[in-house]
Amino acid sequence: MTISTLTFQTNALAEMEALQTALTQTQTELSTGSKLPNAAADPAAMEQVNQLNMTLAASQQYVSNGTAASANLQLEQSALTTATNALQSARDLAVEANNSALSLADRQDIATQLQQLQNALLGAANSTDPAGNYLFAGTASGTQPFAQTGSAVSYQGGSQVNQVQIAPDQSISAGDAGNTVFMNIPAGNGTFSTGAAGANTGSGSIDTGSVINATAWVPDSYTIAFTSPTQYQVTNSGGTVVASGNYASGSAIAFAGIKVTVSGAPAAGDQFTVAPAGKASVFSTIANLITTLNSTSLSSGQVTTQIGTALRQIDNALSGFGYVQASVGGRLNAVTAAANSAQTTQTELQGTVSQLSSTDYAAAVTQLSTQELALQAAQQSYASIAKLSLFNYIS
Repeated sequence: MTISTLTFQTNALAEMEALQTALTQTQTELSTGSKLPNAAADPAAMEQVNQLNMTLAASQQYVSNGTAASANLQLEQSALTTATNALQSARDLAVEANNSALSLADRQDIATQLQQLQNALLGAANSTDPAGNYLFAGTASGTQPFAQTGSAVSYQGGSQVNQVQIAPDQSISAGDAGNTVFMNIPAGNGTFSTGAAGANTGSGSIDTGSVINATAWVPDSYTIAFTSPTQYQVTNSGGTVVASGNYASGSAIAFAGIKVTVSGAPAAGDQFTVAPAGKASVFSTIANLITTLNSTSLSSGQVTTQIGTALRQIDNALSGFGYVQASVGGRLNAVTAAANSAQTTQTELQGTVSQLSSTDYAAAVTQLSTQELALQAAQQSYASIAKLSLFNYIS
C-alpha cells in the first residue's frame, strides 16, 4: 500500500497530539488530585459521583437535624427533671399535711411552701432554649405556653410538635407539647373521682377508690348518702338505689364494679360523690391543695379527702412525667443510633466517590512516565522518518 508523505505526516501528528492530550490529562490529575476535572472527562463516572454526593449531603443533613433535635431533647429532659423534683417535694408536703394533729397555722405554712413549688413547676414548664424558643410550646415555639391568672394556669401553646427527619425513613418528635405533659393528668384514680360534699358536718373522709371489675363499671355520677352514722345508700344520677348497707369506719363500699373506703365518723345527712374521672392539670392539682390547706371552713374529713385526691393526682402526674422522660430518652437513643449508622454510610459513600474521582498517585505517576516515553518515542520516530526522501538516493 502506498502512503503519501501528506498522509504520513497527518497520521503522525494526530498520534502525537493524542499522546500529548493524554499526557496533559495525567498531569492535570496529578496536580488537582481529581480524575474528573469536568464532566467530559468521564460522563458516566461524573453522573455517578453527583448522585453519590447528593446522597452524602442528605445524610449529613440528617445528622445535623439529629444534633439539633438531641440538644432540644436534652434541654427538655433537664426541665422535666426540675419539674419532677418540684412535684415530688409537693407530694412530700402533702403527706406531711395529711395529719389531723396539725394546726391551721401548720397547714398554711405548708401551703406557702407549696406555692413556691408551684412557681418552680411553672418556670420549668416555660423553659426555653438558648434562642428563646419555648420547649413545651409545640409548634408555637415563639409563644409562652403557660400563663397564670390568679391561681389558674392556662395553656397557650400548640398541640402539635415538630417532626425531625434523622434518617431516610425515620423521623422523631423534637419535643413534647405542654398540654399533654402538664395539663392532661388523669383526675382521681384515672377511672373515677371521689369527693366529700361541702355541707358535711361529720368527720368522715373518702379515699380515691379502685376498680374491682372493669366490665361491671357503669360511668355515672353516684352519691353515697348516710341516712345515719351507721347506714348508707348509694344512688345513681337518676336517683335509683344501687347499693346500701351498714357502715363501719375503714370498710369498703362496693357497687358498679368499684369500691371506695369511707373512714371516720360521718354524720346523718353527709354525702360523698363518685363520678367519672376527667382530666386535671398539675397546676390545678397543686392550687387546689393550697386552697384546701389555707381553708378555715373545711372539716377534718373534707381536708383529708381533698389531700387524698391531691396525692393520687400528684402520683398520676409523676407517672406521666416518667413516661415522657422515658420517651425523650428513647428518642435520644434513636438519634445516636441514626448518627452512628449515618457515619458508616458516609464513610462508604466517601470511599466510593474517592475511587471514582480521586487520583491514584502511584498509578498516575507510572502512567505519566509511560506516556512521556511514548510521546518522546513518537517524536523521535517522526523526526527520523520525516528526513527520508527519494532524492537522498538519486546521484
